[in-house]
Amino acid sequence: MDVEVIDMSEREKESLIAQTVRNYGGKLLSFIRPKVNNTEDAEDILQEVWYQFSNLTNISEIVNLSGWLYTVSRNKITDSYRKKKTENLEDFTFENDDGTFSIKDILLLDDSENPELLAFREEVWKELFRALEELPEKQRLAFVESEIEGKKLQEIADEQGENIKTIISRKNYAVKHLRKRMAILYKDLNE
Repeated sequence: MDVEVIDMSEREKESLIAQTVRNYGGKLLSFIRPKVNNTEDAEDILQEVWYQFSNLTNISEIVNLSGWLYTVSRNKITDSYRKKKTENLEDFTFENDDGTFSIKDILLLDDSENPELLAFREEVWKELFRALEELPEKQRLAFVESEIEGKKLQEIADEQGENIKTIISRKNYAVKHLRKRMAILYKDLNE
C-alpha cells in the first residue's frame, strides 16, 4: 500500500508539471525571448526553468506558482549574462543624474506598464543588431560566438584555425565599433 501512495504522489507531481508546462510554457517563452539575443537562448533558459521546477521536492508547497516561475526565469536570464567573462553588455554603460546604468539593465527591463521604456528597449535591440551587421564577417563572428553563443575565445580560435590573439583582436575591434555605433543611444539616455 505504501508503494501505491508513493506512485500516486509521483503521478500527481507529473500531472502538475505537465499542466504547468501547458499553462505557462508560451507565456514564459514570450517573457524570456525579448531579454536574450535569440530564440535558441530563450529556449535553453526555459528548459533550465522546467528542469529546476521538475526537480523540486516540494512543488505542492509553492504558494504563487506564477511568481515562482517568473522569478526563476528572470534569475536564469541574469545567470546567462553573468557567464560571459570578457567584454559584454555590462561594459556598455551610461550615467544619468541617478547614477550608472548598463545597456543590459535597459535590455532586461520588465516594465510592461511603461510603453516609452519598452519602445526604447526595442530600439536598443534593433540598433545593436544593425551595428553587428555592419561589422566585417570575421569580427562579427568573433563577437557573436563569444558574447551571444557563450563560446570561449580559445574555442573560437581552435574552430577557425586562428591564433587566440587574432580572435581577441577581432572581438576588440567589434566591441569598439559597437560602442561607437551605440553612442547615439547613450546620448539619448543622458538627455
